[in-house]
Amino acid sequence: MTVHVSPDACPALVLNADYRPLSYFPLSLWSWQDAIKAVFLDRVNIVEHYDKVVHSPSFEMQLPSVVALKDYIRPTRHPAFTRFNVFLRDRFTCQYCGAANDLTFDHLIPRSRGGQTTWENVVAACAPCNLRKGGKMPDDAKMWPAQPPYRPTMQDLHSNGRLFPPNHLHESWLDFLYWDTELEP
Repeated sequence: MTVHVSPDACPALVLNADYRPLSYFPLSLWSWQDAIKAVFLDRVNIVEHYDKVVHSPSFEMQLPSVVALKDYIRPTRHPAFTRFNVFLRDRFTCQYCGAANDLTFDHLIPRSRGGQTTWENVVAACAPCNLRKGGKMPDDAKMWPAQPPYRPTMQDLHSNGRLFPPNHLHESWLDFLYWDTELEP
């Protein structure tokens, strides 16, 4: 029995010129179309292939499964402040009770008391804890975060991202990914 795999099920892992993934979470992946376009524009080297071949009337090419950029992209030292990045820094857990669902973010010093929306004042919190704390200061609410909030580096976020491997990792990617399966998220 022959199983036909759609090219859409064949994303390419994108590595920087130093052969490290551009990001772990989300994992740096390109569609097969973007990968082939980058090959033709001479922006990447093909490192690994899928067994899948795509055809045009005059051309045939094995789909790349891993590509490496020819030009090194210097990673930014400090990531943008976003809700997702706060959750990633805090490992997708409420900093008050450890819950992993219904996450929001909480201002340690409430905005109503002059608290700013900054890395150093915001933590991931589940909705029930956020409601319980409300506009109170941590001491008044008797609620302190498990980890004091801080401004993470990209390395911090990449390290945390490794704790959450995607559901599917193609075998050709494994030599380039370093998932820490010993630590609990």
